[in-house]
Amino acid sequence: MSAKDHKLYFLLQRVAHRLKKEADAALLDSGGMSTAQAAVMTIIAEEDGVSQKYLAERLMQRESAITTMANRLLKAGYITRTRSDTDARAWVLKPAPAGMAALRSIRSPFGEINRLLDEAFEDADLDELARGLERVLDELAKTPADADGKS
Repeated sequence: MSAKDHKLYFLLQRVAHRLKKEADAALLDSGGMSTAQAAVMTIIAEEDGVSQKYLAERLMQRESAITTMANRLLKAGYITRTRSDTDARAWVLKPAPAGMAALRSIRSPFGEINRLLDEAFEDADLDELARGLERVLDELAKTPADADGKS
Protein backbone atom coordinates (compact mmCIF):
# COMPACT_ATOMS: atom_id res chain seq x y z
CA MET A 1 0.00 0.00 0.00
CA SER A 2 1.08 3.56 -0.64
CA ALA A 3 1.53 6.47 1.76
CA LYS A 4 -1.72 7.84 0.34
CA ASP A 5 -3.58 4.58 0.99
CA HIS A 6 -2.37 4.56 4.60
CA LYS A 7 -3.10 8.29 4.95
CA LEU A 8 0.42 8.38 6.32
CA TYR A 9 0.80 12.15 6.43
CA PHE A 10 -2.42 12.47 8.41
CA LEU A 11 -1.35 9.70 10.80
CA LEU A 12 2.08 11.27 11.31
CA GLN A 13 0.46 14.63 12.06
CA ARG A 14 -1.96 13.12 14.58
CA VAL A 15 0.73 11.08 16.33
CA ALA A 16 3.20 13.98 16.42
CA HIS A 17 0.56 16.33 17.80
CA ARG A 18 -0.56 13.88 20.47
CA LEU A 19 3.00 12.95 21.51
CA LYS A 20 3.94 16.62 21.76
CA LYS A 21 0.85 17.41 23.80
CA GLU A 22 1.49 14.49 26.19
CA ALA A 23 5.21 15.26 26.46
CA ASP A 24 4.64 18.98 27.00
CA ALA A 25 2.20 18.31 29.83
CA ALA A 26 4.54 15.79 31.49
CA LEU A 27 7.61 18.00 31.11
CA LEU A 28 5.85 21.10 32.40
CA ASP A 29 4.75 19.08 35.44
CA SER A 30 8.16 17.67 36.20
CA GLY A 31 10.65 20.25 34.99
CA GLY A 32 8.73 23.42 34.25
CA MET A 33 9.65 23.44 30.57
CA SER A 34 8.09 22.52 27.25
CA THR A 35 9.50 20.02 24.76
CA ALA A 36 10.78 22.92 22.63
CA GLN A 37 12.54 24.42 25.63
CA ALA A 38 13.93 20.99 26.51
CA ALA A 39 15.38 20.64 23.00
CA VAL A 40 17.10 24.01 23.30
CA MET A 41 18.31 23.29 26.84
CA THR A 42 19.68 19.89 25.81
CA ILE A 43 21.80 21.43 23.06
CA ILE A 44 23.01 24.23 25.31
CA ALA A 45 23.94 21.74 28.04
CA GLU A 46 25.68 19.32 25.65
CA GLU A 47 27.73 22.05 24.00
CA ASP A 48 28.27 24.12 27.19
CA GLY A 49 27.88 27.41 25.43
CA VAL A 50 26.37 28.07 22.03
CA SER A 51 25.30 31.04 19.95
CA GLN A 52 21.68 31.72 19.15
CA LYS A 53 22.60 31.44 15.46
CA TYR A 54 23.98 27.94 16.03
CA LEU A 55 20.79 26.91 17.84
CA ALA A 56 18.66 28.30 15.01
CA GLU A 57 20.63 26.33 12.42
CA ARG A 58 20.66 23.13 14.47
CA LEU A 59 16.90 23.28 15.16
CA MET A 60 16.01 24.62 11.70
CA GLN A 61 14.35 27.69 13.22
CA ARG A 62 14.57 31.39 12.60
CA GLU A 63 16.91 33.30 14.89
CA SER A 64 14.01 35.43 16.09
CA ALA A 65 12.28 32.29 17.42
CA ILE A 66 15.47 31.28 19.24
CA THR A 67 15.80 34.79 20.68
CA THR A 68 12.27 34.51 22.09
CA MET A 69 13.03 31.05 23.50
CA ALA A 70 16.33 32.25 25.00
CA ASN A 71 14.52 35.14 26.68
CA ARG A 72 12.03 32.72 28.26
CA LEU A 73 14.80 30.39 29.46
CA LEU A 74 16.77 33.35 30.79
CA LYS A 75 13.73 34.66 32.67
CA ALA A 76 13.16 31.18 34.17
CA GLY A 77 16.79 31.12 35.35
CA TYR A 78 17.64 28.10 33.19
CA ILE A 79 20.42 29.74 31.14
CA THR A 80 22.92 32.57 31.24
CA ARG A 81 23.60 34.85 28.30
CA THR A 82 26.83 36.74 27.72
CA ARG A 83 28.39 38.53 24.77
CA SER A 84 30.68 36.44 22.61
CA ASP A 85 34.43 37.05 22.97
CA THR A 86 34.83 36.71 19.20
CA ASP A 87 31.70 38.50 17.88
CA ALA A 88 30.33 41.50 19.76
CA ARG A 89 26.96 41.07 18.02
CA ALA A 90 26.50 37.48 19.18
CA TRP A 91 25.29 36.06 22.47
CA VAL A 92 26.64 32.90 24.08
CA LEU A 93 24.08 30.82 25.94
CA LYS A 94 25.19 28.53 28.76
CA PRO A 95 23.22 26.32 31.13
CA ALA A 96 22.54 27.63 34.62
CA PRO A 97 22.31 25.24 37.60
CA ALA A 98 18.50 25.54 37.61
CA GLY A 99 18.42 24.59 33.94
CA MET A 100 20.57 21.53 34.55
CA ALA A 101 18.28 20.51 37.42
CA ALA A 102 15.23 20.95 35.17
CA LEU A 103 16.86 18.78 32.49
CA ARG A 104 17.49 16.03 35.04
CA SER A 105 13.88 16.19 36.19
CA ILE A 106 12.47 15.60 32.70
CA ARG A 107 14.35 12.34 32.10
CA SER A 108 11.54 10.24 33.55
CA PRO A 109 8.72 11.78 31.46
CA PHE A 110 10.79 11.37 28.29
CA GLY A 111 11.48 7.81 29.38
CA GLU A 112 7.74 7.18 29.52
CA ILE A 113 7.23 8.52 26.00
CA ASN A 114 10.06 6.31 24.73
CA ARG A 115 8.62 3.31 26.60
CA LEU A 116 5.28 3.86 24.85
CA LEU A 117 7.04 3.94 21.46
CA ASP A 118 9.07 0.83 22.33
CA GLU A 119 5.87 -1.02 23.21
CA ALA A 120 4.11 0.09 20.02
CA PHE A 121 6.82 -1.23 17.67
CA GLU A 122 9.04 -4.27 17.31
CA ASP A 123 12.78 -3.49 17.34
CA ALA A 124 13.11 -4.08 13.58
CA ASP A 125 10.09 -1.85 12.94
CA LEU A 126 11.62 0.91 15.08
CA ASP A 127 14.86 0.64 13.12
CA GLU A 128 13.03 0.84 9.80
CA LEU A 129 10.81 3.69 11.00
CA ALA A 130 13.83 5.69 12.17
CA ARG A 131 15.65 5.10 8.86
CA GLY A 132 12.55 6.07 6.90
CA LEU A 133 12.02 9.27 8.86
CA GLU A 134 15.70 10.16 8.40
CA ARG A 135 15.28 9.65 4.64
CA VAL A 136 12.23 11.93 4.63
CA LEU A 137 14.23 14.60 6.48
CA ASP A 138 17.07 14.22 3.98
CA GLU A 139 14.65 14.67 1.07
CA LEU A 140 13.02 17.67 2.71
CA ALA A 141 16.44 19.26 3.28
CA LYS A 142 16.93 19.28 -0.50
CA THR A 143 13.96 21.61 -1.01
CA PRO A 144 13.74 24.49 1.49
CA ALA A 145 10.28 25.29 2.85
CA ASP A 146 10.68 28.98 2.02
CA ALA A 147 13.18 31.37 0.48
CA ASP A 148 15.62 31.31 3.40
CA GLY A 149 15.42 27.53 3.84
CA LYS A 150 13.82 27.61 7.28
CA SER A 151 10.30 26.78 8.34
